Amino acid sequence: MSNFVFDSINKLNLANLPTPIQRLDVLSKEWGVDLWIKRDDYTGIETSGNKIRKLEYTIAKALSEEAGVVITCGGIQSNHCRATAAVAARVGIKSHLVLRIDEEPPIEGNYLLDKILGANITFISRKDYSGRRNEIMKEIADEYESKGIKAYVIPEGASDGVGNLGYIEAVKETLEQEKELGVEFDTIVCAVGSGGTYSGLFLGTKLLAPQKEVFAFNVCDDEEYFLNVCTTIAKDTVSALDLDLEIRREDMHIIDGYKGIGYAISRDEELEFIVDVAKKEGIILDPVYTGKAFYGLFNEIKKGNFDKNKRILFVHTGGLYGVFPKQEQFAKIL
Repeated sequence: MSNFVFDSINKLNLANLPTPIQRLDVLSKEWGVDLWIKRDDYTGIETSGNKIRKLEYTIAKALSEEAGVVITCGGIQSNHCRATAAVAARVGIKSHLVLRIDEEPPIEGNYLLDKILGANITFISRKDYSGRRNEIMKEIADEYESKGIKAYVIPEGASDGVGNLGYIEAVKETLEQEKELGVEFDTIVCAVGSGGTYSGLFLGTKLLAPQKEVFAFNVCDDEEYFLNVCTTIAKDTVSALDLDLEIRREDMHIIDGYKGIGYAISRDEELEFIVDVAKKEGIILDPVYTGKAFYGLFNEIKKGNFDKNKRILFVHTGGLYGVFPKQEQFAKIL
């Protein structure tokens, strides 16, 4: 089945793979579980995090269609947009980012890197982002096309049927590492913010390791929203690969209740938790995605909701640069 999924699929080799898997000895003892972490924050520097796995497939498709510019969208501190700008520069094409803002942002974190990497940037309001981002990206693409530059639009987070392949492949990678480590994970956990990472892990386990369960903690919106989004993305991939596989939303596990006061908005207790994990394990989670998801996992374990899960693998999807715009809030609690 694994060869069927990946043979003849066009992709680039841009990420530092495989990313290591490490046991969290201190937290395993404290939390009373066998807890491990997959370091997808190690995929690169400019391309650090989970998005590069998706972009290996997405940018390959853009190049196969002879695109001269890729257009995508995200928040002002979007890891996906920063990674897209880096990959575009690396392969010799332009990038154009549509970034959601409330007011003129300081030049810091991922936004600073976007500018250093040469991305063209269009700012839009939160309202327009919510209701018109795809239309706006299409208008920008049409403008490039009118100048004779082929444009390729990448959805938010590269979360679609193409980008989804990156985390199906990550499941295959994890299975190979299990053999090397002599362990087997019955549970995989990640954050979900646009849907592609979770739907890829979900589909990958259905194809390659159906005995595993995959859980996600949403960092925005709610469970119902992500059940719909992830089901759609998974079905798009199944259709693209012509797989005989039923995708049922009731088989997905989205754990609601840990987005806090809003996307990319941090509560002090979340940042205190990130600091505690860093001091105990030497690993820095990000405040937007992994910090909230890992905080959610901690609380759910303490509630007894993971008692039947024997060995848990948490996927660290990156986002280190998102720490720096929170420096004033971190300073207050340190």
